[in-house]
Amino acid sequence: MKLKNKIFIIAEIGINHNGNILLAKKLIREAKKSGADAVKFQSYISNELVTENLSLANYQKRGNKKNTKILQILKKCELSQKNQINLYKYCKRLNINFISSAFDIKSLKFLYKNLKLKTLKVPSGELTNLPYIVELAKSKKKIILSTGMSTNLEIEKTLKILQKFGLSKKNITLLHCNTAYPTPMRDVNLSVLGKLREKFKVKVGYSDHTVGIEVALAAAALGATVIEKHFTLNKNSKGPDHLASTEPKKFKTMVKLIRNIEIAQGISEKKATQSEKINMKFARKSIVASKKIFKGKKFSTKNITTKRPGNGISPMMWFKVLKMKSKKNFKKDELIKI
Repeated sequence: MKLKNKIFIIAEIGINHNGNILLAKKLIREAKKSGADAVKFQSYISNELVTENLSLANYQKRGNKKNTKILQILKKCELSQKNQINLYKYCKRLNINFISSAFDIKSLKFLYKNLKLKTLKVPSGELTNLPYIVELAKSKKKIILSTGMSTNLEIEKTLKILQKFGLSKKNITLLHCNTAYPTPMRDVNLSVLGKLREKFKVKVGYSDHTVGIEVALAAAALGATVIEKHFTLNKNSKGPDHLASTEPKKFKTMVKLIRNIEIAQGISEKKATQSEKINMKFARKSIVASKKIFKGKKFSTKNITTKRPGNGISPMMWFKVLKMKSKKNFKKDELIKI
């Protein structure tokens, strides 16, 4: 799908489908209606991803029993390859991009070899997974690489590995994010966006886990080329990611405001725009006679001044005019002509 917009907006469904394919399709439809460029799922094989006894992260404990293991939740929400193909085809039918984060090498290979996705999303936790990064580079696909929990040194090492194994920098977008769900405002650190772009000479974006949409809008204004936001039908649904997700109505508002920011960004050259050129005559000033001036009289600070309109000699010519003599008679407030 060819995009007209500069900012690629991803509605991250993640595991908010709770393993229900019909719910997943409804989320895709709502994301499309909300104006998203893409929906993003999670591709993983539960037993390849975590050890059997791994306990829940704090944010994952919300709505779950104390003794629940992450493996149980993952298995419930795991999408089979058949279901992923189904969702991929459904997205194609609705003309919205299908993207998925692969959490293991088998899933990564499935996404770029079987589904032949043109863009691969890399979750923050895989940034330091060397065998995964090597396989990622071999894909030669466009990469959106989340950088939550990482340092500049870790990012630098990963980028070097990607390039060493054949991935061009022009195909890499670094996504600044914080992996707390939801992210407290004090930890957002949006200033990192410009630093990442400057230091690593790549495109940058932002994956937003805050409550609300204002941080995503700020990221767009700061030059993010990708905005990713968790998407749900109901924030109060059971599951670990719903609370830090955005419902369709608010997501649609976010998209609309980002598109306005895109337009407002304009071009980097400072010049009078078409809409303000018509105001130049009324807002700027010209050199005019402050009193009656006779032909042959020398112009001075006593007989000329600056007033609107601005369609005469620019006041920037002030000192040049002061060296001249009048070649005609001028009435008070008449524009000086030389």
